[in-house]
Amino acid sequence: MNDITFEDSGMEEFQDMLGSYLSKVDEKSALDAIEEGAKEFVNDLLRLPKPRRKVTAPGYTHLVDSFSYKRDKTGIDVGWGKYYGPMLEHGTKKMSAKAHLKPLFEQNKEKYYEKMIAALDL
Repeated sequence: MNDITFEDSGMEEFQDMLGSYLSKVDEKSALDAIEEGAKEFVNDLLRLPKPRRKVTAPGYTHLVDSFSYKRDKTGIDVGWGKYYGPMLEHGTKKMSAKAHLKPLFEQNKEKYYEKMIAALDL
C-alpha cells in the first residue's frame, strides 16, 4: 500500500484553523450553535406552502405542519412528525421523490451556517 502525503495542499492550514476553533468551543456550545441553525431551518420549513388536500378530518395535521427538530446527547435531528415523511422526501419504488428538506436546505444553507457561527461568537 502506498503512503500518501499532502505536501503544500493547504490541509495543514485548514487543520490549524479547525484546531483554533475547537480550542474556543466545547461540546455543549457546539450543540447550542447547531440547534440555532436547526431552529431557523424548521421555521423556514413550517413556512413552506401547503398543497390543497381533500382530507379535512378533525385532528388531521398536514405534513408541512409536522416539521420539527429533536436534540439529544449525540446531536440534533430535523425531520417530520409523520411516518411517511421520508417516503415523500426520498421516494419509493412505486412513487417518485417530492423532496422538502434537501432543496430548502441547499437554497438557504449559508443563512443557517451564519446563524450557527454567530451563536458560537467566533
